[in-house]
Amino acid sequence: MEEMEELVLGVGSRVQHTQYGPGVVIGVKYAQYVVTFMNDGIKEVDKTDPRFEVLYSENKTTEVETVSEVEKSLLKILRLWGGVTETVKLGDRWTGGTLILQPKDGGMKPKEIPIDVFFHKIVMVRDRLRVLEQQLNAHKLLSDEDKVNLQQYITRIYGSLTTFNVLFRDKEHWFTGEKGAKED
Repeated sequence: MEEMEELVLGVGSRVQHTQYGPGVVIGVKYAQYVVTFMNDGIKEVDKTDPRFEVLYSENKTTEVETVSEVEKSLLKILRLWGGVTETVKLGDRWTGGTLILQPKDGGMKPKEIPIDVFFHKIVMVRDRLRVLEQQLNAHKLLSDEDKVNLQQYITRIYGSLTTFNVLFRDKEHWFTGEKGAKED
């Protein structure tokens, strides 16, 4: 008897996980789905995970997605879920801490800001830069040369923000400028 290939969910399928909540499939691997969960960010979930439920299947296929297909689908998903951001953790040593801005003039009162409030603002800047970068790269009217020129400014902005990497718990969330930039 000939074995039939099992159809797998395609990119864009909406799912529910009892631990991570609602999400969207952004990639398909041999034994896992790569899913962006609204509250927990990107996770790999085994295709056989009993806590995993399909709400709406899209692009069913027998093939594993290529990187370019995943990137296109991720851009589409990010535009649809523009207000949803992944959970980024503050470094443990900063939790509950205070940022103090001390004026040069000793007679003036310092400004105190809870570090978690300041950190949240830094993460929002990072997330908005990412969305700007994605919209720039997907723009239909800009030439490739214009995109490259504008992208260089965004890369320099990331580089200027590397000072704040000390606040992030996980290195994967760090800002990277030109020296640490990954090649596409």
